[in-house]
Amino acid sequence: MTDTNYDVDFHFDNSYARQLEDFYVPFVGDAAPDPTLIKLNKSLASQLGLDFSKLSSKEIAATLSGGIALKGASPLAQVYAGHQFGGFSPRLGDGRALLLGEVIDPNGIRHDIHLKGSGRTVYSRGGDGKATLAPVLREYILGEAMHALGVPTTRALAAVVTGEKVYRDALLPGAVLARTASSHIRVGTFQFFAAQGQNEKVKQLADYTMERHFPNIKGKDKPYLELLRMVCERQAILLAKWMQIGFVHGVMNTDNMTISGETIDYGPCAFIDHYDASAVFSSIDHQRRYAFGNQVNMAQWNLARLAETLLPFIDEEPEKAVSLATEAISVFLETYQQNWLKGMCKKIGFTAVQVNDFDLIQKLLNLMQAEKVDFTLMFRALSDAVSGEHEVLRNLFNRSLNFDEWILLWKQRAAKEKLNPEKRTELMNSVNPIYIPRNHLVEAALQAAEQDSNYEPFETLMMVLEKPFKKREGLEEYAEPAPLESGPYKTFCGT
Repeated sequence: MTDTNYDVDFHFDNSYARQLEDFYVPFVGDAAPDPTLIKLNKSLASQLGLDFSKLSSKEIAATLSGGIALKGASPLAQVYAGHQFGGFSPRLGDGRALLLGEVIDPNGIRHDIHLKGSGRTVYSRGGDGKATLAPVLREYILGEAMHALGVPTTRALAAVVTGEKVYRDALLPGAVLARTASSHIRVGTFQFFAAQGQNEKVKQLADYTMERHFPNIKGKDKPYLELLRMVCERQAILLAKWMQIGFVHGVMNTDNMTISGETIDYGPCAFIDHYDASAVFSSIDHQRRYAFGNQVNMAQWNLARLAETLLPFIDEEPEKAVSLATEAISVFLETYQQNWLKGMCKKIGFTAVQVNDFDLIQKLLNLMQAEKVDFTLMFRALSDAVSGEHEVLRNLFNRSLNFDEWILLWKQRAAKEKLNPEKRTELMNSVNPIYIPRNHLVEAALQAAEQDSNYEPFETLMMVLEKPFKKREGLEEYAEPAPLESGPYKTFCGT
């Protein structure tokens, strides 16, 4: 660690460090030998009220790489447990990350400032605590793309290369990601203390969580049940958004589920090209536990693990506590289905949900799966068809008679709403992106950066993804699926 007089003040207000002393270990990251700034998210910095204007690029890189003592910071590594692919690990924690502290933005909203790849901690479990460049840029790309798509998510504040080599299968450039989140409290944070029978610590964490994220429920009759319900509601909304855009998280372990309802830890994630409910991209998910179509079930399973930690505080009678928690978990699925159906109706041009809409949408998805139709392209082509441009849509389905039947049903349903074609197209294009982080484009950007220190593909992709719903001339290649000869896409966890 080195001291600095750099002229930047984060105005830290570190409630986690103050109020949850036994939930972390103090930790300062390694000083990077030659930190270089790859990208600073200037718009996010402005939203947070952080002024880097008086710092050079080198000074910003040093500030956000982990080895600098910042005024007001309380850097720490958080402890948590987690179910990983169904198996319980009682002690995980930040093995290559640290929480620098919390800042309160000009609107009074609290945010964590968090680093990944900053060095070994007591929770590293034999790892080196480092990150390499490609996973850092992947999280930058995916997190900012999800934000632009309207999905609750952690966000990237900066990407820095450290000037050292990190060994994986080969020597690769080391890097650090600075990111923000509403908090880094996870289901696994609750599990750590519950597994040790430290119920007083679970209650302390629950009280802190309510104060930070759900202040309106603390005075209610059963506040810990309300906490569970609120987390279920946020996760239901989040999962509905994932499924509406074709996002596969890939590693939905309980230590990767936030209480705040934000998408976190973009490891082996990817977007589907053609619609496939069984789609898995992670190289280690051999059982397809976290397949695209199984994500809702896995979210509910994770929430049941959270409920188990809260049972002693939901009700004094164990059987009643289980009954109340079970009811809350079941409402998750209802909330998800309502949000998913409402969103999918918008995607096909309907302003409100009507009877039989679920069946109509499911028929479409079944057709898309059977004919391997590109998920993102199909919905944009359908909106074009509203204004009479049918050719692209028809070609996607190889002029299928089954699709002709579906289109007829769709037109009959659309006619029940008095919406002119311009308004219907506008509605559909507001929720159906034309540009997503297509896997081959992400991979090309990562390879250019890692192998050749060429960041132009990364910068161009970031520019494209900033406005995912607006069609722009000259960007046609960013709307196309991967070439068929590219083969199945595989992702890796990045550790």
